[in-house]
Formats: sequence, C-alpha cells, structure tokens
Amino acid sequence: MKRREFIKAAGLGAAGAAIAAPAIAQSSPEIKWRLTSSFPKSLDTIYGASEVFAKAVAEATDNKFQIQVFAAGEIVPGLQALDAASNGTVEMCHTAAYYYVGKDPTFAFGTAVPFGLNSRMQTSWLQVGGGAELFNEFLKGYNVIGFAAGNTGCQMGGWFRKELKEPSDLSGLKMRIGGFAGRVLTRLGLVPQQVAAGDIYPSLEKGTIDAAEWVGPYDDEKLGFQKVAKYYYYPGFWEGGPTLHNMVNLAKWEQLPASYKSIIRTASSLANETMQARYDAYNPPALKRLVAGGTQLRPFPASIMDASLKAANEVYAETSASNAAFKKVYDSMVAFRGDQYTWWQVAEYSFDSFMIRSRTRS
Repeated sequence: MKRREFIKAAGLGAAGAAIAAPAIAQSSPEIKWRLTSSFPKSLDTIYGASEVFAKAVAEATDNKFQIQVFAAGEIVPGLQALDAASNGTVEMCHTAAYYYVGKDPTFAFGTAVPFGLNSRMQTSWLQVGGGAELFNEFLKGYNVIGFAAGNTGCQMGGWFRKELKEPSDLSGLKMRIGGFAGRVLTRLGLVPQQVAAGDIYPSLEKGTIDAAEWVGPYDDEKLGFQKVAKYYYYPGFWEGGPTLHNMVNLAKWEQLPASYKSIIRTASSLANETMQARYDAYNPPALKRLVAGGTQLRPFPASIMDASLKAANEVYAETSASNAAFKKVYDSMVAFRGDQYTWWQVAEYSFDSFMIRSRTRS
C-alpha cells in the first residue's frame, strides 16, 4: 500500500472508531442500584453474601454498575424485602423466598420445604432440573425475577427451653420458625411465630417464644441463643438445603444490557457458592465452642421425625389439591428428589457414612 493511501485509510479508521464509541458506551452504562437485604450486618455469612455479590458486579464492570447493599431495617424491615423489590422501592433484594408463604405457599420451594432437598440437590434442581424456570414463572406474578444467591447447607433444628421426648412435647410450644415448616408443625400442636433475626434473642429471653431456629452454630452463637435456651436440636429437617435469592424488579431487569444481566447471574452464583463455603468452614468450630460452653446437643427423637414427615405429606397433598402452581413445582421437586437419592445412597451417602465411622475409630 502506498504511504498516501495508508494515511487515508488510517484516518477513516480513526473516524470509524469515534463514531462507534457511543455504541460501546451505551452497552456499558453507569448504573446505581439499591439492594435491600432481609438480614442484619452482624451476620457476615448470610448478609455478607450480598456484599460478595455487589463487589463482583462492580469489579466486572469497572465500577460502572454499582449496587449499594442495605441491611434489614435501613430501608424496609427484613420481611418486607420482596415487597420493596416488587413495587420498585428498590431495584432488588436478597431474601429467603419462604418468608412469603403467607402470600402463596409456592414461595417455599425457592428456599426449602420440610423433607425436601439437601443443598447440592437444591442447587442442581434449580440450575439443571428445571426448578429455576418453574420458580421464575411463578415469580412473574410478583413482578420480580430470582437468582439463587446463597445456601446455608442443612440447618439445625433450633434452640428449646425444654427437652423434647415425643411429639406431644411440641403441643402449645411457641416457636420462631420460618417458611412452610410452621404449617406442617402446626399439625403437631406447635404455634409458629414469624420473628426477624434481630428480634429472636429478646423474644426468647422474655419468654415471648419457647423455642427458635435460625441457621446453625456460627450464626446462632453470634446471636447468643445459647444464653437463653439450653437444648440444641438437629437436624433442621425442614431446611435440608435452604437457598437465598436475589430478586430483581422485572422492569429494571429488562432495562439492563445483556452483558449486565450475565454479570448479575454470574455474581449471584458466586454469592451462592461463597455463602455455603463459609458456613461449612465456620460451623464446626462454632459447634465445638457451644458444646464446650454447656449447650445440650440433642437429635430429634425418631417419633418426632416420623410424626413430622406424616404431617408434611398430608399438608403437601392438601395444598397441591387446591393450588395448581404449588402442585406443579412440588411434583417437579419430588421427582427430582427420588432420582437423586437413588444416586446418593450408592456413592455419596455410603462414602460419607464410611468416613464418619472411620473417623470415630481413628
């Protein structure tokens, strides 16, 4: 190419780049959102998942997409997070879907249901087994779209002032318990209470409630439950693998460029993975400290487990008969769970069982 032609071509290239610049800028706009969490800042695991998420979004966009995280109560109370995202008070929230079973019991499947899925099954069902598609089909009716953004792993059964020996011991017991589990345990006479995290300790201390469940040793120790209740029961059979969700206002979601939508999905997955990794790392030493401090660790008696399973199946059948959306999601989860346990009993469970037995002999 001759020198004059080269210069001419280069000039056109520069002009072309100048023309293209606005299009590039439009694909990466500067956006500031607010996220309201259902959790207090003191819980670095569950509240912290939102900080992990927001940091990842900012880093992936050179700080062009910034999401400010607000703790429960700073904008709206923790149990109103979904409403705030739905009505546009904030662009998104981080919450447990089962807090909203009062609106529709189908919300429970976004987090956990009694005798449902363990944490890996829950993640697999949502990501690969069609669970997320079914859940988001349901969420459209509430003007939000959801992305899994945290998992606690199997939770503890909670703190009780008195020892439990049989199902009748639950009769009349006032217990802070979230989600669909309260409806199930009502069949055994338990009186469920919806209490936000920050209000559980004073409620136990004053005797307003007789028992409470939250998550597990690490969070429970931070919240001080061991000071006001003696017996610590396991497992939390109503929360085998509870998932938290980022719920985004649908209109705001649709306004995002495709690249930002992809980043929200990816950053939510990072939050999901990080939360469970932290709980898995922090729970064992916290449990040791609690037991060393006098906490009485107890398994739920088999009679209570059996009675609870019977009650759960009755409630599932009744709810499915009257709620088509619930039945659709429930049937999907149950079919997935059946196939999963066919596999788990062969490899995962047998390996874990052997290793646990070997550890006690070593």
